[in-house]
Amino acid sequence: MAAGLFLTTAAQAADGVVKVTPLGSHDGEFCVLDRAMVFEDPDGTRILYDAGRTVAGPDDPRLGDIDVVLLSHVHGDHLGDKRIEKVNQGGCGSPEFPVATTPQSNTVEIALKKQAVLVTGSEMPAFLGAKLKAAGGDPSMSQLVRFGASKTVGGVTITTVPAVHSNGVSPAFLTGALSDHLSEAGVSVYVGPPTGYVLTFSNGLVTYLSGDTGITAEQKLVVHDHYAAKLVVMNIGDTYTTGPTEAAYVINDLIKPASVIPSHANEPATEGGKVKSGTRTATFRDAVQVPVHIPLSGRTLAFNGMGECVAGCD
Repeated sequence: MAAGLFLTTAAQAADGVVKVTPLGSHDGEFCVLDRAMVFEDPDGTRILYDAGRTVAGPDDPRLGDIDVVLLSHVHGDHLGDKRIEKVNQGGCGSPEFPVATTPQSNTVEIALKKQAVLVTGSEMPAFLGAKLKAAGGDPSMSQLVRFGASKTVGGVTITTVPAVHSNGVSPAFLTGALSDHLSEAGVSVYVGPPTGYVLTFSNGLVTYLSGDTGITAEQKLVVHDHYAAKLVVMNIGDTYTTGPTEAAYVINDLIKPASVIPSHANEPATEGGKVKSGTRTATFRDAVQVPVHIPLSGRTLAFNGMGECVAGCD
């Protein structure tokens, strides 16, 4: 009986869909500082990626249960140096972030209250573990996955992959004399290289989360050749990360997934839920050779194991 139940559950997971819900600053739009997404495995495992500033803390009603929190790097727009109080405050191009979250961060506050595992690579786990401990939490909930290794939580296997970016901790996330000295010197503390992630879900879907990155050889050798990612969440914001044409090259020539979700556009990309002409998002969409699914806040997309959008699609 138990074996039959296990086989039925496994078959349901394999046939199920992965749900992806963007959590931006304005309902139904893709706005300037939108980063956060929740991924839900067919078995119910829920993963928050790069909470940043657009999640209204751990009590944001859009979050629900969270089992894992992922953080690509410690810059304030990803770690969360401040946050919205509620959605739809200010404009899509200039959201309001009235709640300061330093020195703990929005990410740590969410992980702590949700009792979620905080999974990162490089030297970030010790830094985030100290934050959890300072807030009265368990530092062992901040866990390391280095390049080439993996960790499984629920039905999802998580690994980190290289990203080409910087990863300095702002003095605002530190306390005492160290914070003061670093601020006066105009420098930040380095906590190892930034990361991207590859998630393998229980329905077979392999998803690459680029983090903030430029073009890397690993996008071909590791993400495509080894993991064969079928869904990509790709940063397109230019200046700080790959621009839209560079990101399109990554998708068309290096990874070749079945679908892509643009992220980190650093612009008010939509109006009324429609992509605005002349934006980086429009340039990327028009240059990419696979279906592009715009991450409209609060609108859930569903993907099968082959990376095809089967519900909530544009």
